[in-house]
Amino acid sequence: MVARHVLISLLSLAVAAVIAVPLGTLCSRLPRLEKISVGFWGALRIVPSLAILFLLVPIMGTGLLPAATALTLLAIPPMLINTVLAFQTLPADILEAACGMGMPGRRLFWQIKVPLAFPTIFAGFRTAAAEVIASATLAAYIGAGGLGELIFTGLGLMREDLLWIGGLSVAALSLLTGALLTLIDRRVRRYERL
Repeated sequence: MVARHVLISLLSLAVAAVIAVPLGTLCSRLPRLEKISVGFWGALRIVPSLAILFLLVPIMGTGLLPAATALTLLAIPPMLINTVLAFQTLPADILEAACGMGMPGRRLFWQIKVPLAFPTIFAGFRTAAAEVIASATLAAYIGAGGLGELIFTGLGLMREDLLWIGGLSVAALSLLTGALLTLIDRRVRRYERL
């Protein structure tokens, strides 16, 4: 159950990152695209995950695919918004200094902009990870498995022990993921402490 929960969560986060980070980078350069994209994904974020799951079941059936799709839709907004924000709030003096030194556009992007934007982008990823892990419990409702099976079984059988085990397992997984992502963030940004 834990492995299935992690698989659904990782798959959703990976797909969301592949969509949100490039789109957010593009939106930071194109204000009209930013307005449309952030507005659309922000509005979609209001829709509850369970409602999205039920809307996807007639189209995709039950199982992993609709669950991962619904969770991907949940994960995109925080990643997209943070990516746009990260690239729009880069320190102008550093960018100006790099341009003044004759740094070409591609090098400027990869060597200056991306490292400066990373902390904010990664914060969006951490937020999305917490939301996805918590919401992945709903995947069990449509037969995708995961720790939600314990919770729904506990509800159906009126067994508090299963509810506690399922709930605490999801909380522990969320805390463990948060700690792991914080560790990765510190390792990547260790240059700041030099």
